[in-house]
Formats: sequence, C-alpha cells, structure tokens
Amino acid sequence: MPTFRTLPPPQPPESAPPKLTREQAIARLLAKGLTLEEIEEEECRAAALHAAALVRARYWLYKPASASPTSAKPAPTPQPAASPLPAPSTKLRYHLRNWKHYTQALRQRASLTLWLEQDTIAAWYADRRNRKVGRPATYSDTAIRAILTLKAVFCLPLRQTQGFAHSLFQLLQSDLAVPDYTTLSRRSADLDVPLPRRRADEGLHIVIDSTGLKVYGEGEWKTRQHGVSKRRTWRKVHLAIDEARGEIVAVLTTERSVGDCEKLPDLLDAVGEPLTQVSADGGYDTVVCHQAIAARKAKAAIPPRETAVLDETGRWDARDDALRRIEQVGVAGWKQEVGYHRRSLAETMMYRLKTTFGERLSGRTLARQQTEVRIRCAALNRMTQLGMPDSYPVAAA
Repeated sequence: MPTFRTLPPPQPPESAPPKLTREQAIARLLAKGLTLEEIEEEECRAAALHAAALVRARYWLYKPASASPTSAKPAPTPQPAASPLPAPSTKLRYHLRNWKHYTQALRQRASLTLWLEQDTIAAWYADRRNRKVGRPATYSDTAIRAILTLKAVFCLPLRQTQGFAHSLFQLLQSDLAVPDYTTLSRRSADLDVPLPRRRADEGLHIVIDSTGLKVYGEGEWKTRQHGVSKRRTWRKVHLAIDEARGEIVAVLTTERSVGDCEKLPDLLDAVGEPLTQVSADGGYDTVVCHQAIAARKAKAAIPPRETAVLDETGRWDARDDALRRIEQVGVAGWKQEVGYHRRSLAETMMYRLKTTFGERLSGRTLARQQTEVRIRCAALNRMTQLGMPDSYPVAAA
C-alpha cells in the first residue's frame, strides 16, 4: 500500500529579497568559492538563454497581414493560408506551394543536357588565330569550364571526369576530343569563370558572410576522439548573395588567416549593379567596411559592438545613426526595422553550397582552389534559376 504524508502549506515570504548589483552578486559568489571563469561562463549561458527567449517571443508568433481597404489592385490568386501558431513552443512544419515545379527543378539539376548545351559543343575548340605568343590552346575556355562543371556537379576526381566525358561523347556519337586530366588541372589555374545570374532592374540588397572549405585533414569524428592535428588546412570563402533572388553575385577565396572585414570592399567592387543595402554580422563593424558601403551609396545593416560609442567624426555616420536608433527602440527593434534577419540567407547559401558539392576542395594550389569554388558557385546559381521552394509555416498537429 502506498503511504501518504501531508505537507504543510507553503508560507508566503515575509518580504522580497533585496536586489543586488552585479558587483555585489560577483562578490557573494566569490565568497562561496566560485572562480571568475565559472561566473563568466554562467553569465554567458544566461545571456544566451535570454536571447533565445526573445527570438522565440518575437518571431515565432504568427501575425496575419492586414489588407488595405483602399487598394485598387486585383485580388491575388488564393494561396494556402498558414494556420495561426498558438504558442512559441509549438513545433513548426513547412508546406510547399510549388511542389510540382520544384520537383522538376531538382530532377533537371542532374540533366546532362543542362551542363553540356549545343552552344558549348559548337565552341569546343579554341580559336587558333588569337595571335598570342606560344603554342595555341587546343580547347576553349568554354570546354574546360563545361568539363570542370561536370566534375563539380557529380563530385568526380579528374581522371574519372575525363572517362565520364569520353563515354558521354561516345553515347552522343560525337567525334569531339576530351581534354585529359593534366590539361584540366593546368588550365584551371588561370581560368575565367563568370557567375551566371539574372540582372536586377533596381538596386541590390546583398548579404555578406564567409565560410570554410577543407583542403585536407581528418574528419570530425577523429577530431572529437583524438584532437586536432597540424595537417588540418582550410580555405575561407567570402560570399555576397542577392537577398531577393538567392543568387551569388560575388565570391572570393582566400587563406584562412584573412579577416572577413578585409574582403568586403573587394566583394563590393565585384558587384557592378547599384546597391541599396549591405547586411553583414558584427565582424564587419569596422571603419573600412562602413566607408566602402558609403562609397557605393548603400545602407549599412551591421550591428554595432556592445562597446560601441558615438564617433561624431563623419567616418561612419551609418554606425552612429544605428547607435542612436538602438538607444530608442533596442537592438531587436533596430534589427526588425532594417531587415537584418534577412542576413540568415547567407547561412542558407553556405549550407546549400556544402551539401550540394561537399565540404572539401580537391585543388592543391590557391589559384586552382579559387577556380574550383567559382565553378561551384556558378553551378549553384544555375540550379537556383531552375526553381526554388516556396514554403509557408503551419502548426504541427
């Protein structure tokens, strides 16, 4: 038989405990035997939990858009409406509106006719009348780009890429010669790779960030088990993404020791269209970055550091304006006003780049690695142009 015991009713506190300052709380914790490192770690953990709670409260609540009664535009085609999300703890699911179109786009990504068009075959051999010094090249840059694109899309080494292209031309009953793997490796060092993308009629809003691609080294499992070795080498990839179309408009590949803020002016120089806004994280909060954005007459959406103060020298007026606005509405309100949350599209692009082509580079020199990254970005832009998912959130049952 279970035993029961009666608990006394809880007694209300006589008075609320006095509110301590941060210095008093640290002194009390130090008296209990805690170290400064443990106190700072606990503060960081509490700050992270508080930030996560603010994000859930702000962005997980569904707010239906209010229709304007004075609008004279025709009513749009009815779309499946997202059900209201009752609570921040509700698990979200996403449904696609364009499932049929997106499925067809995913199928076309592996179509050989997409990566080897008739125009490419017609311009397969190089023009021997270029009047350059030395022996003229046999294959054109278009042919080398086509073969290297097949290598990137189907994740093949150089020798297997040569065999794959040779068998493909046999099936096509074409007498075109295939460049050998040494020619592909040599020509990739100085190959010009344009990024195919749709030109915008108005100014661009670009988001900027960087990621790393491994050259050689152990995998994550061995690293977790036995630690990091000296032979783990990475290359840093700096990306500028069109926020509206989801395409890569500029890419740079550097050594891993190069800072993110150092390459922002070069990324902006690679974009020929006018810019309206540049969004980046706090790592780009420098004078050089703000001056480069101001020179393009664009709006900078870069969150200032916690220790930032007003400069009042005119070197970065956008940062001073952000500080004044943050003092009025807070950091979360400022990010909502400038659309800073759209910067997460850069993280999405990095995820797509790594899951589609892998997280490793096969080239062993920086010049070949730069070409390899640009080939991947150009192929990813063509995949984006085929079709992207259009989803809306619903509450899980």
